Amino acid sequence: MPEVRTDRPALTEYPRLTVPDTSAVALAALTTKVAATAAEYDRSGEVPTAGLLAAHRGGYLTATVAARYGGPESDPLEVARILAALGAGDASVALIAANNLQAHQLQTATGAWPDDVYAELVRRSLDGPVLLNAIRAEPELGAPARGGLPATVARRTPAGWVINGRKTFATGGPALAYHIVWAVTDETPPRVGHFLVPADADGITWHDTWDHLGLRASNTHDVSYADVVVPASHFQEIPLVDGVYRDPATTANPAVLGHAALYVGVARAARDAFAEFARTRVPTALGRPIAETERIQVVAGEIETQLVAAESLLFGTLLRLAAEPELAQRLPAVKVLIARSAIAAVQAAVAALGNAALTRHHPLERHLRDVLCVRVHPPQEDSALLATGRAVLSAAH
Repeated sequence: MPEVRTDRPALTEYPRLTVPDTSAVALAALTTKVAATAAEYDRSGEVPTAGLLAAHRGGYLTATVAARYGGPESDPLEVARILAALGAGDASVALIAANNLQAHQLQTATGAWPDDVYAELVRRSLDGPVLLNAIRAEPELGAPARGGLPATVARRTPAGWVINGRKTFATGGPALAYHIVWAVTDETPPRVGHFLVPADADGITWHDTWDHLGLRASNTHDVSYADVVVPASHFQEIPLVDGVYRDPATTANPAVLGHAALYVGVARAARDAFAEFARTRVPTALGRPIAETERIQVVAGEIETQLVAAESLLFGTLLRLAAEPELAQRLPAVKVLIARSAIAAVQAAVAALGNAALTRHHPLERHLRDVLCVRVHPPQEDSALLATGRAVLSAAH
């Protein structure tokens, strides 16, 4: 992520946004509200409107808007707590929220978008969710974290930029208000960067391609751009490093842990679902709840131990970063360990309950499908291990 520019003033008057309540009580209430419709949206695959509205009303979707833009500018630790609470309620809502919060973090860092455009976006956020997402992956290229340049092209014209191309895995689907589209210009030499595209621009077509194991309500569909026109000022150039584009999602900064946080929430929800089942399940042959057996108690201890590991890594690392910024280089490794622990916690619950945990009538089935998606977010495990190993082997001791 580019260097934070907190000294850059806003040139337009901005409204004051809601400061989210991140107390334990408020976040628990948020989880409950979002969870109420999670199973319904998981089955229908529709945009989880009710959960997003609940998050919006508490100011959680705009928590990272900078203070200079009228926002609360929540720190990474607060953001992680918000996303964990949302993930415990509905992982699809949490993923859409994580992308939105990350987009605002980027604006906080760079101030790149036109002030009047961003001011209008913030004003609209007073009335309802105004969702953003950086749309980068492509059918042929895959995820940009693996390197390469996009096939999506922005052509310079007197009217601004004309964008053509197709993207994949565009989370939020038609619920997005703005697309932050990664593309290459047709100039010589070409430049690469993000283009801010209003979702209602002519030439945008959504393709109903999302039919996934987990995060089914995230609406992570394909989208194509056919001669989509945006103003010249809607381009944020990203410098190439040694001729290579560096995906902001793979850089060593606290935002790397944002997506991991939501899966800590999924593991929490799995623990609670396991405990509720164990307390209420009374087999005839046993004559008492299975929660009273040592076997189930040991499993509960294993689940909690994995959750303690994930939470300690997530929140402990974010706390340490303020005093030890050099720890940022370890964030990819921390993300890997959080993912492993979150998955292990849910899998332990499912393995212990067997068929009961694999039926769609029980939430553990959904939590298992959702938590497996943590592996997809960059940096992925092999890339993180490679970078970490190279750093160790190249360091002078």
